[in-house]
Amino acid sequence: MRVEEVNRCQIKNWYPKFKAVSFETIIHELPEPFVDYLNDSGPFILPASSVDQDALPNRVHNPYDEDDFQVAEGSEDEAEYVAPPSFPELEQAIKKSIDALGGAVIPKLNWSVPKDTAWISSTGTLKCTSFSEIALLLKSSDSLGHDLSHAYDSCTDKTSTRPSTFFLALRKWYRPLRPEMEFRCFVRCHNLVGISQREVTGFYPALIEKKDDIRASIHRFFLENIKSKFESEAYAFDVYVKSNGHVKLLDFNPWGGSTIPLLFDWEELENTTSDEENMMVDFRIIESQCTVRPGLKTAVPFDYLDTSEGSGWDDFLRKADVQLQQQTKFPEAGA
Repeated sequence: MRVEEVNRCQIKNWYPKFKAVSFETIIHELPEPFVDYLNDSGPFILPASSVDQDALPNRVHNPYDEDDFQVAEGSEDEAEYVAPPSFPELEQAIKKSIDALGGAVIPKLNWSVPKDTAWISSTGTLKCTSFSEIALLLKSSDSLGHDLSHAYDSCTDKTSTRPSTFFLALRKWYRPLRPEMEFRCFVRCHNLVGISQREVTGFYPALIEKKDDIRASIHRFFLENIKSKFESEAYAFDVYVKSNGHVKLLDFNPWGGSTIPLLFDWEELENTTSDEENMMVDFRIIESQCTVRPGLKTAVPFDYLDTSEGSGWDDFLRKADVQLQQQTKFPEAGA
């Protein structure tokens, strides 16, 4: 994998070309002080807000706010007040974008969405209506460490651990998308070679009936909108299939590296070919309750688990695959 292939998957680079087939998005270049704030491992402090009337309270315990807290001046127990950072220009720009996008957005850095912090929001989702809510999700996220420090870890020609510029993409909020209708698509030699259900921790019987129609819709979407427009030879892209069969582009991902192959593995994808004429792409979904990926209902999304060779999750998933194969061959053994 090369740096240029990873960079093509930054939303700033692909969205202008594919905006007509994606969800409405406004992108802001982030000032370096805000990037430093996200990288700071010190006390958790939300930025001071000059715009949001109902901004979230500062998430730092401030003893000076308590009437009954008293310490002798100069004592070792005296707490030092830490002033919250302030980014008024960025905050004003983000407020205008939120208003322009209907009042609610989903935030995303160059590559990643802070899915691992949805639980911390008041709605339990990634829906944000203010700068403070966005800052809370971004600052709390561990998964954004990929963008901030590890985006080029798998690149053979890397000269830096991070991009020269960071961006905040604000994607228009729609009612919660149905997770079973999100799919990851794999492209090799400019051909679509595989499609996988993204939510691999659930069994959705309705997908079995719709499988052929969904495969045809995604393949047609790829041929008409993606194949001749995305420059990389090998990559993955994520889509959402609406109830009317229309397909929306969600994201692009590099081939390999930190991209999770879900119901495939990279070795078999390297050796898979597609039937372009008949659109018979290998399309994999969870087809029974016994083939649900076990043990992955965690606070961390599957895409952000460390599944590199030798990791604990790598060993776990290998054992899980063996177990699933045994259950497939001998269903009664898993009863």
